[in-house]
Amino acid sequence: MRVRSSFFASFCLVLEVLSVALFLRGFFPVPVKSSFSSKSKLSDLPDEPFTGSSPNLSKVPDPIFKRVVIVLIDALREDFVFGPNGRKYMPYTRHLVERGSTHSFVAKARPPTVTMPRIKALTTGSIPGFIDVVMNLNSPALLEDNLIWQAKMAGKRMVFYGDDTWVKLFPKHFMEYDGTTSFFVSDYTEVDNNVTRHLDNTLKRDDWDILILHYLGLDHIGHISGPHSSLIQPKLMEMDDILKKIHGSLILKETEGALPYLLVLCGDHGMSETGSHGGSSAHEVNTPLVLISPAFKRKVGMEKPPTIEQVDLTPTLALGLGLPISQNSVGRLIQPVVEEASLRDQLRFLHLNGHQLSCLLKDSMPAYEKEEGYEQFRVAEKSHGNWLKLVVEGNTSEVLNNMGKKVLKQYLEALRVMSAALSKQMGKYDMYSMVVGVVLVFQLLLLLLLAMPEALSGASEVDLPVSSALLSLPFYLLCLLLFSVHMLVCTSAESACYFCSLPWGLVFGAVALSSALLCILVSMAARKGAKPPGKSPSRASGGGWSLSELDILLLAGTAGHTLSLSASSFVEEEHQVWYFLLNTLCLVVFQDVCRKYFRERSANIGVIGCSEDKDCLPPSKEGYAVASPLTDLGVTGADSERWLALATPLLTLACCRLLRSLNQTGVQWVHLPDLGHWLNSSEHKTVLSLLAAMSLALIYFLVQRRCSWVSKIALALGLLGVYSYRAAVGNVVLPWQHSGGNMSKGTMKARFVYVFILGIFFTGSKDLLRSQVITADARLKSRGLWEIYSGVVLLVALLFRAHNLPVLCCCLLVQSLMAQFIWKKLHYDAAQTTIMHYWFGQAFFYFQGNSNSIATVDISVGFVGLESYVEAPAVFLTALSTYAGPLLWASHLICYLSSENRRGLRRKMATPKVPAHTRSKTR
Repeated sequence: MRVRSSFFASFCLVLEVLSVALFLRGFFPVPVKSSFSSKSKLSDLPDEPFTGSSPNLSKVPDPIFKRVVIVLIDALREDFVFGPNGRKYMPYTRHLVERGSTHSFVAKARPPTVTMPRIKALTTGSIPGFIDVVMNLNSPALLEDNLIWQAKMAGKRMVFYGDDTWVKLFPKHFMEYDGTTSFFVSDYTEVDNNVTRHLDNTLKRDDWDILILHYLGLDHIGHISGPHSSLIQPKLMEMDDILKKIHGSLILKETEGALPYLLVLCGDHGMSETGSHGGSSAHEVNTPLVLISPAFKRKVGMEKPPTIEQVDLTPTLALGLGLPISQNSVGRLIQPVVEEASLRDQLRFLHLNGHQLSCLLKDSMPAYEKEEGYEQFRVAEKSHGNWLKLVVEGNTSEVLNNMGKKVLKQYLEALRVMSAALSKQMGKYDMYSMVVGVVLVFQLLLLLLLAMPEALSGASEVDLPVSSALLSLPFYLLCLLLFSVHMLVCTSAESACYFCSLPWGLVFGAVALSSALLCILVSMAARKGAKPPGKSPSRASGGGWSLSELDILLLAGTAGHTLSLSASSFVEEEHQVWYFLLNTLCLVVFQDVCRKYFRERSANIGVIGCSEDKDCLPPSKEGYAVASPLTDLGVTGADSERWLALATPLLTLACCRLLRSLNQTGVQWVHLPDLGHWLNSSEHKTVLSLLAAMSLALIYFLVQRRCSWVSKIALALGLLGVYSYRAAVGNVVLPWQHSGGNMSKGTMKARFVYVFILGIFFTGSKDLLRSQVITADARLKSRGLWEIYSGVVLLVALLFRAHNLPVLCCCLLVQSLMAQFIWKKLHYDAAQTTIMHYWFGQAFFYFQGNSNSIATVDISVGFVGLESYVEAPAVFLTALSTYAGPLLWASHLICYLSSENRRGLRRKMATPKVPAHTRSKTR
C-alpha cells in the first residue's frame, strides 16, 4: 500500500499526539479532591469527642485573631530573611525574627513553583498539579472550597492590592481591590508603587478584617538579572520599610481586651540561582514564613526556623479566624501558633483539623481504614474523649494535664501521617496508561525511522505493507494476547486506570493499532533485509541491505534516548544523554572522514584517470565525476578539502565542550558556577562585551553569504542594533561608555532591530513567492529560504542574553562546516542528515542553559521591545527563545535539503553521462 509522504506524516503526527496525551494523562494524576460538591460550613463541624452524656459546649471554636494582614512578596527566598545577608537586606524584619513576638518557619512550596498554583495552595491547602502551570497564563475563577470564600461567607471584609491573579481567582470576593499585571517583568518599580500607594489610607481605616498585599517587584528583578543583582538589596529594604509601617500601624490600633492582630510575611515561591522559578531546587521551594502577633511570646535570640509545608498556613489561618478548614486541604495546623491557648482549645483545633483530613482520606483512598494515620487519629480521638470527660467532671490533677499533653502529641502525629499520605497521592502515577502511551510512541518512532528514506526520496511516497500485516496470523495472536493483558491489568489493579475506564471499542482499536504497527514494522524490516542497497555510499555494496556504523548509531541512539525517558533521573539530566550521543556522533563521522579521504585514497587513484600528482574528483552516486570547489568558504584543492573535513568533527567536539561549560543545566549540578556566571559578573563586563561583539561579527560572516545585498545590509544593521540593545540594558558596554552607565529598557533599540527582521522576512518571502508563482526558479527559492533563515537568526540574536551569543555563533559555525565538508562531501542521505539535525537541535537546546524544569524558562525575553504586557507577542518571543536551538537546526535542514535538491538538478542538466563503452575502458 503506497501512500503519499504528506498523508503518512499527518497520520503519524495525529497518533503521536494521541499517544503523548495518553501518557500525560497517566503522568499527571488527578489531584486529591473531596467528593462533596458543597463547601465546608460551620454547622458541619463535628462535636468534641466527649464520651459522657453532657451536651457539647464548644462546637464552634472561638477565633484567635481579630484582624489579619498578609504581606506576600513574590519570589522571596528563605535566605533573604534568615540567611547571612538578612540583617542587611531586611533589618527590621530580622530584628522581629530575633527579638520580637514572632514565630518563624521555612515553608516548603511544592512544585510547580509558579505564582498561580502557589496562590491556590495558600488559599485551598491543596497541592495543585503541573497542569496549573498552563492555566497560570489565564487564571480562571477558583471554584473549589478555599479560605477566601469561607471568609466572605463569614462576613469578613477583605481588601486586596497586588498581583491581579488574585482578582481573577476570586472575583467579587474583595470589598476593595486594585490589581497589577504580573507578566510585564521589565517593570519592578511601578508594579510595587501601585500597591503601596493605597497603604496609608487603608491602614487608617477600620472597615476591613483581612488585608492582602502581593508585591511583584522582587520576582521581576530576579527574572531580569538574577538573585545576586545589585537591585535586590534596595528592593528588599523597600519591602522591609513597608512591613515596618504596617506593623507600627497595627500596634497603634491595638486595644486592651480585644483579640490580637496577626501579621503574616511570606513568599509564594523562591528564586533559583538564575533568577527564575518553577522547579524543585532548594532555593525555589524554600520560602520564609514569619508570623507576627502580640499573642506570641517574645523571642530572646535567633533560633533556627523549623521547616513546615506551605499548605500548613491554610488550616492555621482558617482556625485562627474561626472559619472551617477547606475540604481539599492537606495541610496541618501550625501548633506553635495556638500554644498560648488553653489545652482544651488546642485539642479542639487539632481535632477539627484531624476530622477534615480523615474525611478527605475517606474520599480519596478506598482502603482508608488501613491507613496508619487514620487509625492513629481514631485512637487520639478516643483518648481526647476520655480526657474531656475527666475535665467536665472537674478533675484538675497533674496526671490529667500530662494525659492531655499525650493526646496532643497523638493528634500531631496523626495529622502528620495523614497529611503525608494525602500529599503522596499526588505522586502516584497511572503506570498502565503511561506504558501504553510509551509503547505507541516507540512503535511510531521506529516506523518513521524505517520509512524516512522513502518518504524523503524524490517520489515522496511510502510503501506500507498494511494488507499483509492485517491478514497475517501474528496480528490476530497479538490482538488476543494484548487484549488478555488489558483484561488482567484492569481487573487486578488496586486503583482505577484511565485506560481501563475507556470504552471497549476505543480499547480494542488501540490494541489492534499496536498489533498492526508491530506487524508492519517486522514486515518493513524484513523487506529492507531482502532489498538491494540504495544509492547512498554509506550502505554496503553486497547483495543484502546492511547498516553502516553511522546508521546503527543513529537508530540505537534515538531509540535508546526514547527508552531513557522512562526513568525520572534521565529526564532530569537528559542533557547528559544528548551530550554523549553528540560526542559519539562526531567520532563516528571522524571515522567516516578518515575512511573516505585516507584509507580509501589509494583505491580511488585511477578510478577516473587520476594519479597521485593530480587532484582526484570523487565519483558521484551516478558514476561520473563531479567537481566540488569550496566556493562558499573560498577554499580550493582536494588536499585542503581533506584536512578541513578531517578537522570538522574535531572542531565540533571542541565547540560542544566549550558550550557545556557555558551553562550548567539539569538538576543535580545546576547550582555549580559556570562560565556564564563568570561572564555576567560586573567585573568581567568588558570580557563579555568583547565576546559578544566577536560573536555577532562571526554570525554576520556565517549568515550573509547566501543572502541578497539588501538582506546583507539589513542583517549588518540589525546585529549592530542587537549590541546597542544589550548595551542599553546594561549587559555589555560600548567603547565610549563606562561600565557603570545608567540602565534602560532599550525599547527603541529593540524595535529598531525588529524593523530589520521584518525587512529580511519580507525580502525572503518575496523571493519564495516569485519562485513559486512567477517563475519556477530553484535558485530563487533557495535564496528566499536562506534569507528567512537569516531573519530567524537575527531575531534569536536579539532575544539571547549576551553570554549566550557564543551558543548561537557555534551553532551557525557547526552548521556551515558540517554542511560543507560532511553531509555534502560524504554523500549522507536525507534520512541520515535529518536525524543528525535533530540530535544537534536537542543538544543546543541544553547548551542554551535550558532544562526539563520550567524554572529555566527565561520569561524576560518575552518583553524585549515591549512597554507593557501583550500576551500574544510575549508568549511567542518566550517560546522562540526557549526552543531556538531545535528551531534553528530544523530551519537549516529545510534550507540545506532545498539547496542540495537544486544542486542535484543543476548537475544532472549540466553534466552528460559518460557512455557505457567509455566507463568500461575507465574501469
